[in-house]
Amino acid sequence: MRSLYLRIYVTVVAVLLLFAAVSGWLFQRHLELERVRVEGLVGERMTAWAELIQRSLPGSDAEPVAQAMALRDWSQRLRVPLALDDENGVRIVESESFVRRQEEGRGRLLSVRLEDGRTLWIYRPGLRPLPPGAPARPGDGGPGFGGGPGPADVLLPFAPPTWPRGVGLVLLLAVLFVAVAAGAYPVVRRLTRRLEALKRGVERFGAGELSQRVAITGRDEVAAVAASFNQAAGRVEALVRSHKSLLANASHELRSPLARMKMAVSMLDDAPPAQRERLRREIQTNVAELDALVEEVLLASRLDAAATLERDDKVDLLGLAVEEGARVDALVEGPEITLRGNERLLRRALRNLLENARRYGGDDLSVELAEAGANAEVRVCDRGAGVPEALRERIFEPFYRLPGHAEQAGGVGLGLSLVKQIAERHGGSVRCEAREGGGSRFVLSVPQRA
Repeated sequence: MRSLYLRIYVTVVAVLLLFAAVSGWLFQRHLELERVRVEGLVGERMTAWAELIQRSLPGSDAEPVAQAMALRDWSQRLRVPLALDDENGVRIVESESFVRRQEEGRGRLLSVRLEDGRTLWIYRPGLRPLPPGAPARPGDGGPGFGGGPGPADVLLPFAPPTWPRGVGLVLLLAVLFVAVAAGAYPVVRRLTRRLEALKRGVERFGAGELSQRVAITGRDEVAAVAASFNQAAGRVEALVRSHKSLLANASHELRSPLARMKMAVSMLDDAPPAQRERLRREIQTNVAELDALVEEVLLASRLDAAATLERDDKVDLLGLAVEEGARVDALVEGPEITLRGNERLLRRALRNLLENARRYGGDDLSVELAEAGANAEVRVCDRGAGVPEALRERIFEPFYRLPGHAEQAGGVGLGLSLVKQIAERHGGSVRCEAREGGGSRFVLSVPQRA
C-alpha cells in the first residue's frame, strides 16, 4: 500500500517540475524575442556608426599614426571602445577605453569588416564577455556583428564564464526545484504523520480499547477530525459502559421475580385451594414486574440509541399533568403551557415521577407547572422522608435505590433513570430538591419550543 505522504509529495514534485519546465520555456521565449528586438536596434545603430567611421577614417594606405589618431577621436566622440586591425589581422590601434574594457572583462566584442579589408572592433556593454582568447563570431546577430543575448547567455552570479552556454538557466531552475522540493517534504510528512497517528488511534479503538484517544495538534482540518473522533469515542465508551451496566443490573434484577415465580409454581400443585389463590396472585405480580422491567430496559436502550426524538408533537403540558395526576389523586396547579416534544415520552416521565412519589412519599402529592425563562417546569412534590443531599444525583442512575428501599415497595430502579433520559433527549434536565416542611420536589425542566 502506497503511503499518503508519498503520493502527496510526488504530486507536489510533479507539479513543481511542470512549473519549472513551463517557466523555463516561457523565459527562453521571452529572452529570444527580446534578443531579436535588441539586436535589431543595436544592429541598426552599429551599422550607422560603422558606416560613419569607415567614411571618416584614413584609408588603409595611410600612416598608422593617422589611422590611430582618427580612431581615438571617434572613440571619444561616440564614447564607444574601438580597435582597428589591418587586413592581415595585425592590431593597428585601440582606444584607452577598449584596453580598459578588455582588462575588466565587461561587455561583448563585436566586429565589422570594412570595405578595404580592415576589421573594426567595437565593445558593446551589458552582455556576457567572451572567454579570454575566444574569437568573435561576426554575423551572429546581424550583418557583420557578434551574437546577441539569449537564454544561453544567462549565468548565475557564481557561474564562471568558462561554463558552457545555457548551463546558467538550467542550474537556476534546478536549484529552484531542489529548494521547493526540500521545503515541501517536511510539511507533507508532518501532515501525513498526524493522519497516521489518527489511523492508529482508530484501529486501537476498533480493537476494543475504548479509552483510546488521539492527540490534537494544530488548528486545521486534521485537528478537527481528531477532536471529532475523541468526542465520538467518548460517547461510544459511555454508551457501551452504560449498556454493560444496564445488562448486568437487569440480569440481577430478573433473578428475584424469576426465583419467586419458580418457587410459587413448584408449590402450586400441592398447595390447598386457599394457598393456591395467593400463589397465583404472586405469580401474576412477578409476571407484571418482569414485564415492567423488560419494557423499561427496552425503552432505556432505545433512548440511548436514538439520535433524535421519534416524534415532535404539540403537547398540552397542563392537560397531560391533569390526566396523569388523576391516576394517583394528585393536585395539579399551574398555567396552560404548550410545547413541542414527544408526548408519549413526556407522559412516561411524568408518570414515573408520580408513581415514585406515591411509592415513597405517601398520598400527599401535588403537581405544579411554571415557566422559568425559556423552559417549562413540572414540579412533583411529596411529603415523604426526603432524599439525602449526597444522594440526590445518584438516584437518577440505573437500578440505584436508596438504602433500605430495595425491596420495600417494589420497582426495579429504572424509573428515575428513564425520566433523566427523556428530559435530556428533549434538551432539558431533572433534579431533586428538598421541599419546605419535609418531603421532596422533583423538577422536570424542558425547553419550550411552541
